Amino acid sequence: MLSLRALTFRAAGRALVDAVSLSVAPGEVVAVAGPNGAGKSTLLRLMAGEIEAAQGDIVLNGRPLHRWRAQERARMLAVLPQESRLAFAFTGLEVALFGRYPHRAGVLAREDRQIAMAALALTDAAHLADRDFTTLSGGEKARVQLARVLAQLWTPCEMAGTRLTRLLLLDEPTAALDLKHQHATLAAARRFAQAQGDVGVIAVLHDLNLAAQYADRVLLMRAGAVAAQGTPREVLTRNQVEEIFDIRVRVLRHPLGGTPLIAAATDART
Repeated sequence: MLSLRALTFRAAGRALVDAVSLSVAPGEVVAVAGPNGAGKSTLLRLMAGEIEAAQGDIVLNGRPLHRWRAQERARMLAVLPQESRLAFAFTGLEVALFGRYPHRAGVLAREDRQIAMAALALTDAAHLADRDFTTLSGGEKARVQLARVLAQLWTPCEMAGTRLTRLLLLDEPTAALDLKHQHATLAAARRFAQAQGDVGVIAVLHDLNLAAQYADRVLLMRAGAVAAQGTPREVLTRNQVEEIFDIRVRVLRHPLGGTPLIAAATDART
């Protein structure tokens, strides 16, 4: 379980994240959405331990995040940032294998290669295993990097005989992808969480329709604070979307599943 309690982060005298509380359970997919500058990526960086909150707590598996050793944390928490730059000619398989190093004290084993290949297959990137990563398209790189973080969380974690929750943090994972792979990526993350049973997923998304289709819960942010939180049907209402995003919309029922389907008007409100 990951719990955020009244989390606040300030920069230049302004609260970029303002008293945000959130919990993520094993097997759950939570989408974080909101306008540009709402604090979504900053919130994810706080959860990853990259920056330190001014106030509030982050608790992972019953222990403050900062009290886990770096290697322990890396086995339980994997982060896919908006952009992962790599200038060296590693193959797709070698990049996926990077996710296995927190589980080894040195040389990787045959099992790690098998896990990395399985992760590449899950992200529709197995055919990129022998390709030079630097020659791949943006979308292909994104799928290989997703395989890396899945490989990182592939192995269950236990403490005193109890399985620990693992967390997959995704910052705009569909930004570089075509329509097919946008859906394939979120479907893969959801399948992974459900199949593992003890993995939770938090994904920053700009596309509210993708959030509605793949998330169990949606956290809408505005000006660093929580504007709404709940199931897609509870949160993605016409009034709330129009108020938070400052645009006229209609919220319909998706014909393939019944989730909210948001259609924006052609003229934005001023």
